[in-house]
Amino acid sequence: MTLLVEQIKAALKDKSIPEKAAFFPRFFKAGRGEYGEGDKFLGVKVPEQRKIAKSVFKEISLKEIGILMQDEYHEVRLTGVMILVYLYEKLKLDEDRKKLVDFYLDHLPCVNNWDLVDSSCHHILGHYYLSRDKSLFYELAAKDHLWSQRVAMVSTYYWIKRDEFKDALALAERFLDHPHDLIHKAVGWMLREIGNRNYEVEYEFLKKHYHQMPRTALRYAIEKFDEEVRQDFLKGRI
Repeated sequence: MTLLVEQIKAALKDKSIPEKAAFFPRFFKAGRGEYGEGDKFLGVKVPEQRKIAKSVFKEISLKEIGILMQDEYHEVRLTGVMILVYLYEKLKLDEDRKKLVDFYLDHLPCVNNWDLVDSSCHHILGHYYLSRDKSLFYELAAKDHLWSQRVAMVSTYYWIKRDEFKDALALAERFLDHPHDLIHKAVGWMLREIGNRNYEVEYEFLKKHYHQMPRTALRYAIEKFDEEVRQDFLKGRI
């Protein structure tokens, strides 16, 4: 462990809040049999993690980021992910971006809860693959691995914000029968974002699929619809 890594971990521990450390295992489902089973928490708020990440990203090495991302504590891993995003966003050359994309994919097992996924994948993978072949995301979606599947879905957020809906819709359709609510929420979230850009595209997708959609996905997707339309979907009147 390098001096900088030690300093980052010490800074995080200094911001630890015991009440948060006690609450986070329940919030992030770290109990036996839950999706975050065995995770450990310092109890650090996200804004504090962002401050620390911003203060060091210009001087840290990929090796050091890797050490952070493999740490046993959730907040240390999340800070490492944040650092990687800040570093990626400052890069101008595709060859440098590709190096960080490969690093991120190599460390994907460390991106192992919804906040780590949602804080990083669309900034890195979404950006890099905007105008590139999207087969990687269908490969991730096909894995029997919750976080890889959520990465596949949430990465589309970057494309959606640029009015590129095709792959988001295709992945959403692929996940309609998924058993886990974290994928239901991701699907509903991305569909809602599509609707924010193009109501008709979302409406037509929902009109075709809402009868088979998990209730959670549907509720997320129609959250911003007019109340009458929301009730029509919820009560099967469309």
